[in-house]
Amino acid sequence: MSGRKASPSTPRARLPHRARRRAPVVAVLALLISLPAVADDTTSAFKPGLVYNGAAFANLGGGVRSGGTFTSNFQPHVDIDLGKLIGWQDAIAYVDVLWMQGGLPSSFIGDAQGVSGISAPNAVKVYEAWVQKNLWDNHASLLVGQYDVNSEFYLLQSAGLFLNSSFGMGPEFSQSGQAGPSVFPSTAIGMRVAFKSDSGVLARVAVLDGVPIDRPNGSRGAFEPGDGALIVAEVDLLDRPLLDRPAHSRLSIGRNAALGSYESKLALGAWYYTASFADLSEKQANGQPVQHHGSAGFYLLGDQMLFRDAAKDGRTLYGFVQLGIGDARVYRFGSYLGAGLNATGFVASRPNDQIGAGVAYARNGSHYMSAQQSQDVPVTRAETTFELTYLAQINSWLALQPDLQYVISPNTNPAIPNALAFQLRIGVSF
Repeated sequence: MSGRKASPSTPRARLPHRARRRAPVVAVLALLISLPAVADDTTSAFKPGLVYNGAAFANLGGGVRSGGTFTSNFQPHVDIDLGKLIGWQDAIAYVDVLWMQGGLPSSFIGDAQGVSGISAPNAVKVYEAWVQKNLWDNHASLLVGQYDVNSEFYLLQSAGLFLNSSFGMGPEFSQSGQAGPSVFPSTAIGMRVAFKSDSGVLARVAVLDGVPIDRPNGSRGAFEPGDGALIVAEVDLLDRPLLDRPAHSRLSIGRNAALGSYESKLALGAWYYTASFADLSEKQANGQPVQHHGSAGFYLLGDQMLFRDAAKDGRTLYGFVQLGIGDARVYRFGSYLGAGLNATGFVASRPNDQIGAGVAYARNGSHYMSAQQSQDVPVTRAETTFELTYLAQINSWLALQPDLQYVISPNTNPAIPNALAFQLRIGVSF
């Protein structure tokens, strides 16, 4: 763990190594728990919340081993209105702590994309901690701090229903860099700027440390030599119904904008790492991998309302498509294609329930294929997952979601049988 050491002249109790690593997180948890009382004294400047996601998982056949597990994460968080707290108008702060526990469903399936988007190695950490300031009559937004780029980039509301990780962010991007980009479960420090036009065009650019704070070797750090930077840019064309609210309402751009659902979205994004990366297959004369300075990729997203029942306003059908191209020289997946349908309100007695069907296709790049074949490792071209899911909104704070996924060629390894995975997700939010 990096950080300033205590002065030799300052005595303090010595904590066990694991306790020392968790002490800052425990302090943040204690702060979040105490915030409801603080909020009473600051006219609701503090708005604490809690999100819990758990899933019972079972491998129904195929994969690398039979059995099941339970995985979950617990996220206390707080929004702080800095206008109410210190008079800094149109500015907010946000802190989110992530406590992950349980098993790893993909260890049963053996897949590469990730059948569960909430599973991760057990840990307690600060997940996000940032400050955001809106400018120019809410046409611009600046955010600085520890930030999950997938909270705004590579994001589709229809795809958010699904549990497979690729529907959140395609593997050509989510499995890039030295240790992944700044996304769940490990984020990096950086800055994001966003601009919004009156016609519904939204542009964002983020520049972050090229490696998340939690390092692959178990240490923690930021902006270390060799990290480089990650630059992500996206332009969105949105068709969003006008809401019954002032034209220039506060926080109408950026995180916590609460703009409501859109009817269509078309997004074009690109990403670039400034660090150097080793080629997966090409070698230098001395036998060492060829080094490439920088790596890049891009993605195209579309989300469209296909049907709305005029008699029942909540009954809708959306369709979405994701297309991503990665850097096949240095990363495994050179391309990704995802698509799906999301229907709401088609069960008469349950107007808020959703049902969805989707497919996620991750294709190995040519350099990865060459590397595997040169070592006589059997490999297929792609892994394909079909997902069928149903979200039952029990009440305003509780949701249950049974989910079925069929994985073809898990990990593109022909020795692993196709697998059938079942999950029952439990979602709680306050």
